Amino acid sequence: MSSQPGAAHGGPAPGRLPAEVTSFVGRRAELATLAGLFGSARLVTVTGPGGVGKSRFALRGAAEVLAGTGLFPDGAWPAEVAAVQDPLLLGHAVLEALGLTDSTARPPLEVLVERLAGRRLLLVLDGCEHLVGPCADLVDALLRAAPGLRVLATSRQALGTAGEHLLPLAPLPVDDPADGGPPDVVALFADRARAVLPGFEVTERNRAEVALLCRRLDGIPLAVELAAGRLRALSVAQINRRLDDRFRLLTGGARTAPLRHRTLRTTIGWSHELCTMKERLLWSRLSVFAGAFDLDAAEYVCAGDGIEPDEVLELIADLVGKSVLLREEGPQGVRFRLLDTLREYGGRWLRAGGEQHRLLRRHRDWYLGVASWGEVEWFGPRQAETAERTRLAHPNLRAALEFSLAEPGEEQLALVLAGTLWFYWVGSSHLGEGRHWLDRALALAPDPTEARAKALWVTGYMAILQGDLARARPVLEECRTQALATGDDRALAYAVHRQGCAALIGDDPGRAAELFEEALWHYDEIGELNSNVLMAMFELGIAYLFLGDRANGESWIDRVRAVAEEHGEQWAYAYGLYALAYARWSAGEVRLARAHARECVRLNHLFRDLLGIVLAIDVLALLETEAPDGDLVEARVLQGAAHRIWQAVGKPFFGSRSFTGPYLECERRARDGLTEQEFHEAFRVGGLLDLDAAVLRALGRGGRSAGPDGLPGPRPLRPSPVPAR
Repeated sequence: MSSQPGAAHGGPAPGRLPAEVTSFVGRRAELATLAGLFGSARLVTVTGPGGVGKSRFALRGAAEVLAGTGLFPDGAWPAEVAAVQDPLLLGHAVLEALGLTDSTARPPLEVLVERLAGRRLLLVLDGCEHLVGPCADLVDALLRAAPGLRVLATSRQALGTAGEHLLPLAPLPVDDPADGGPPDVVALFADRARAVLPGFEVTERNRAEVALLCRRLDGIPLAVELAAGRLRALSVAQINRRLDDRFRLLTGGARTAPLRHRTLRTTIGWSHELCTMKERLLWSRLSVFAGAFDLDAAEYVCAGDGIEPDEVLELIADLVGKSVLLREEGPQGVRFRLLDTLREYGGRWLRAGGEQHRLLRRHRDWYLGVASWGEVEWFGPRQAETAERTRLAHPNLRAALEFSLAEPGEEQLALVLAGTLWFYWVGSSHLGEGRHWLDRALALAPDPTEARAKALWVTGYMAILQGDLARARPVLEECRTQALATGDDRALAYAVHRQGCAALIGDDPGRAAELFEEALWHYDEIGELNSNVLMAMFELGIAYLFLGDRANGESWIDRVRAVAEEHGEQWAYAYGLYALAYARWSAGEVRLARAHARECVRLNHLFRDLLGIVLAIDVLALLETEAPDGDLVEARVLQGAAHRIWQAVGKPFFGSRSFTGPYLECERRARDGLTEQEFHEAFRVGGLLDLDAAVLRALGRGGRSAGPDGLPGPRPLRPSPVPAR
């Protein structure tokens, strides 16, 4: 499982540096310089032209510094900035890359500052050149607030912030080194050539041609790799001859532009020229994708007007073979991606051909379909798969939302797309970003439409989960008022439902129960049955439990379980298990309550639903205070772990006294049964656990004995502190 910054020390340093899939050639001097810089510098920016290998160098350098020093016990974490176009989403992207997905209403920078304070890690910000100012502001704020943080950035220009150390990355040397061996650039070409032609070697017969080719490419790694890919169809000598033509053809850059930029443009243009007309056309159209995409998406978005749908597969295979497209294989199947530099080049051709607007609209339409189908499939046995598919589409969904918000006349579809994604914003803990998009869309489209009504209740729903009732109540009332005025029965049902949620966390369970009953009546009248309806049943059950009406509460939770099992639904079912755990604890059935709560944690972990996880962990902490097999130390460890997760959700327990009750009871029992030192130390240790470690702990697989993490051993319960209920 993945780890997060700040995991308990004692094992391997955490982080998500990707494994290398091709050999790393050269750059020994630069890597040594980088290691030396990190002896004193806190910000190092690797600069250089596109295609020179900044990203690959930074990842290798981070891995070597991580392995060779003790500077970063909390690991090295890469964050790809290149795919982020909106500066307001920069903080969200860094949070996600760090595994610190946050769903609060707070600004992402505030959350990052809080969560990174006290951590000792290396953040690798890759591809900052298009957001230099925002990246500089972010880095400056983080470095000032987190003394243990160091940043390794890559950019085509300096960030220009205080304390920055630049490490210019030049093209690989093309002249023979002093030791008489081949230049690194020749070694790189030979290595990549062997991937195309197994057994390829630089011999006396081809040495001069290889050296000439590498010299004409100015030692730029991207150009060299593209050239090696051409060996499928051409000899080295033939490549050299064609390269001569391309240099003469593509020299139209500005005379004042740096030579390296013109050289890279020439290299890419040459690769472009080697493609067939249809391959070039597809290349340009694929530039509308942000991040990876699958074949189905490419066929829908890019086919037509010169490319037949059944040609797309073969053309993609050709572009993969020519090193234009990257092929990535994962649990969801094969996906493809353009390198950023090649994507930018394709985008220029797309704009020149007058196709950009049409392709961006088709791209948006496809991802609106992805969102719509995901909403349908969310109620069924493929929920976890749907969550993962939507996660993979996230960069493209952002691009689709951005297009809809920027294009006049598309505001309603922006509302539709942002509202349809409620299942992802809520079910996978992206509340903060979801509200970002919805707030922008609502501001641009004030007219009372069906799309606006849905966006209003989704916004209210997410604000409630963040404990932001000041925002939730007015938008839900606007939704209800509009629904009554327009006869929108579905919007009315959802508005009343979410008003019930606001009453529930506002500590008015009686009023909440009335609203949930009304909402369920509306749902039944319109024939609505989905995960939201199941959540209304769960919330009604919880309201009754808070009122002390266990019979009615358990009756509604049993209905949730029955409907969920019938339809294979797991997400709302997991919340039902939380309610069942609470009910069983109230009835004194500790072992059954623990089983329900652990299954709730396990299921919500499939979706990375932080709210569902943390609610159940807090119940499990309380259950640890129950005799005869409880452990007060473990109870406080779990409370500490839950507290850390709450920081990424919003207000702990939504700011609700009703939901806080079990926590306060657990805290009281632990304080009465432990020494002051034990009480605080166990909580501190729990706060060091990352999400995955906290889940393992909650599931009873994390171990309780003292060890290198400094955790105190189990402390038996003292009978006196546990009052009879």
